[in-house]
Amino acid sequence: MPVKIRLQRHGKKGKPYYWIVAADARSKRDGKYLEKLGAYNPNTNPATIELNVDGAVKWLQNGAQPTDTAKNLLSYKGALLKNHLAGGVRKGALTEEQAEAKFAAWLEEKEGKVGAKAEGLAKAEADAKAKALDAEKAVNDARIAAAAPVVEEEAPAEEAEASNEEE
Repeated sequence: MPVKIRLQRHGKKGKPYYWIVAADARSKRDGKYLEKLGAYNPNTNPATIELNVDGAVKWLQNGAQPTDTAKNLLSYKGALLKNHLAGGVRKGALTEEQAEAKFAAWLEEKEGKVGAKAEGLAKAEADAKAKALDAEKAVNDARIAAAAPVVEEEAPAEEAEASNEEE
């Protein structure tokens, strides 16, 4: 039975949410699956990916073929790297401890990159909010300045009329 690791669509129209599943290649897109491996939410920034890495590696070692998008997600979370390192352990190129150390180092580096992106997005959002507030203050100040001279011009005109009536 050919097995694929693929996405199964959930969520409402215009707001997709996907499950990452191992399924028979002949089953429907949203049909029966063998095992749920995780979830993927592209609506958040950065996209939220939850993945059972060990389960994905087990399916990859048993011959499951990921689709293109699923392969990108597995690569992003390190399942393909862990599968590659497990192959090196089986061949005797490295020990289990070395493979775990390499994977842990890769995970730490990846978390740093994702954290930096999240911080950058938060900073950009805060800067945009500050610019919008400054622009709104400038508009309000201009509006107040435009309204204030009108009141001052009317007062001298009334005084002039009052002095003309007295003469």
